[in-house]
Amino acid sequence: MRFDPDIAAIRFGTGLGPGAQLVDGPGALLASVATEGASPHRIPGFDSQLDDLRTARRLRHDKQEGKAGADEALRAHRRQMGERGLTWFAARLARHVAAPVGFAERLELFWADHFTVVGKRADARALGATFTQDAIRPHLTGRFADMLRAAVEHPMMLAYLDQFASVGEGSRAAERSGRGLNENLAREILELHTLGVGGAYDQRDVRELAKLLAGYAFSKEMQVVYRPGRGTPGAEVILGRRYGGAKPRIEDVHAALEDIAAHPDTARHLARKLAVHFISDTPDEGLVAHLAARYRDSDGDLTAVYAALLEHPAAWAPRARKARQPIEFISASLRALGVAPDEIAGADPKQIRQGALQPMALMGQRWEQPAGPDGWPEQPSYWITPQGLAARLQWAMTVPALLRPALPDPRDLARQALGSRLDAETKFAARAAQTKWEGVGLVLASPAFQMR
Repeated sequence: MRFDPDIAAIRFGTGLGPGAQLVDGPGALLASVATEGASPHRIPGFDSQLDDLRTARRLRHDKQEGKAGADEALRAHRRQMGERGLTWFAARLARHVAAPVGFAERLELFWADHFTVVGKRADARALGATFTQDAIRPHLTGRFADMLRAAVEHPMMLAYLDQFASVGEGSRAAERSGRGLNENLAREILELHTLGVGGAYDQRDVRELAKLLAGYAFSKEMQVVYRPGRGTPGAEVILGRRYGGAKPRIEDVHAALEDIAAHPDTARHLARKLAVHFISDTPDEGLVAHLAARYRDSDGDLTAVYAALLEHPAAWAPRARKARQPIEFISASLRALGVAPDEIAGADPKQIRQGALQPMALMGQRWEQPAGPDGWPEQPSYWITPQGLAARLQWAMTVPALLRPALPDPRDLARQALGSRLDAETKFAARAAQTKWEGVGLVLASPAFQMR
């Protein structure tokens, strides 16, 4: 298969549009990940929100104590934090539209979904973006083991999978509190994040890893710490390797994560997930093997794995087999229409909610609220449903006209949004539409635009 710059922009980037930069080969596409790492549309990290989390904790306590006005103050504080989350979502959309290529943004979406977190408490519901900013974005081009450690140790992950409630068997904390071991995080590390379902682990490995992880705690200052008094005394054996000794140590956790990341099953699991996400639900087995081999040979260097993906002929098959998820559909539409990134980032919370988040929910994607830790489904049949298509068509027929009173000629938009992927059906719909807004809506709602 031959390299196609339009396929590169649509399948691996955030779409075609006036600001899109067409790359001339897989090497240039790969190089764009490093150059697009920084963005003027900033999203803060978790630590920047600590003061607000402490305020929420104080207000919850005041409410429990029955202090006058505490209930309303807590609701107002939560509304403020929720609106901040809306601006972070707008920044994410602006990044997708502003990126010359967008491969880095697509990889960020992939890895954030791989390491799914959900803010369970109302105070933390909007803080999923801080997890992505802290644990995913800095490690896009590094070693998977480093990303794994950053994800596992992030407060959002530890809270989501109830790790803060876990104490080791026989530990001082267990004796004092009467609590026990929680296996959630250990199970998801092995089943979802590394070895995969069917990997070379069993329930004993899950439990032993849970024992090793039991020392993680949240301090009064709301920082993640490792407390040996919460850990399980003695050594743990995970996948046949022994970690630790009499006193629990965080270094033993790090050693176990490093070894699990290097396991051949982790290489195969990640290889298949990348191939499924970017290429096909039934990927070429040669492609999967190629990615897994590159992962093993490079010590899990993600840049090397991306290079293996982009150099394989299966990556450039002309047929589009993957559906754009709602976040991808909306950002690609805004990009194709030439909406200014600063206009997106500067939208007020009501516009963000009504123009993007609520329509996305109707399309089947409640932002940062997937049903479980396995993230969003990959199969197009989940996204391309009668209800989902109706919501996409409704969005395509209404929102662009609100954003762009002077809409482009639908024929020009079709060429601009699809390039060499423009098919006869979409071309006819753009030409035959009676009004600009109908034509623009039909182009954006077309099967050619929905698939990547």
